[in-house]
Amino acid sequence: MTEAATPLSVIGRTLSRADVAALLAEEAPALHFEDCTFDGEDLSRLVLRGAQFFDCSFTETSFERADLRDTRWMGCKGRQADFHLADLTDARWARCDLNNTVWARATLSSAVFTEVKLTGAGFHEARTLGLGFHDSLLVGADLRGMSFRKQTLSQLDLSDADLAGCDFREAVFEGGSVRNAHLRNARFEGADLRGVDLGGLKLASLGAAFKGAVLSHDQAAALVEDLGVRVV
Repeated sequence: MTEAATPLSVIGRTLSRADVAALLAEEAPALHFEDCTFDGEDLSRLVLRGAQFFDCSFTETSFERADLRDTRWMGCKGRQADFHLADLTDARWARCDLNNTVWARATLSSAVFTEVKLTGAGFHEARTLGLGFHDSLLVGADLRGMSFRKQTLSQLDLSDADLAGCDFREAVFEGGSVRNAHLRNARFEGADLRGVDLGGLKLASLGAAFKGAVLSHDQAAALVEDLGVRVV
């Protein structure tokens, strides 16, 4: 049996674009970064496929058009990092702080975010087939046009998020919130919303988008009371 190739480990360093390019030139099977800092660096267009990042910092770093397929990101901090047009197919993120990051037109097919802070993140026109979010904060995020159809959405905080045109048909919400979210042209037909916070939503504005959706008695009562009707 052929042994798995050993990745090149880089630990506790502050790295520039030139440093990363030099590591890539060594043609290691993969790069493993631990407790490294990339803050403010331009890492655009680099091929980092399969790289692993553990407890790293890349605040305001540019990964624009980078090849980040099959990458792993654990416990990282990347506030305002730019992933515009990057390829993140099959990437995995866990317990990261990615507030106000940019993912516009990135490829996120089959990528997964678990316990990730994405407050204010922008995903406009990203390619998201098979994308999954779990136990994550997406407060104020731009998710326009994204499809969550038939997905199980576990503990997603979508408060104040822009969900215009999103497809939640037949989705199951396990906790979480869409409080004060922007829902213009979003679709929830057949969705199970019994576990989600619907605060701030107005019955008159929901229309046919919620046809066949499943609500709890308390949720339905709160929506009806917005019309001045008392439920007893």
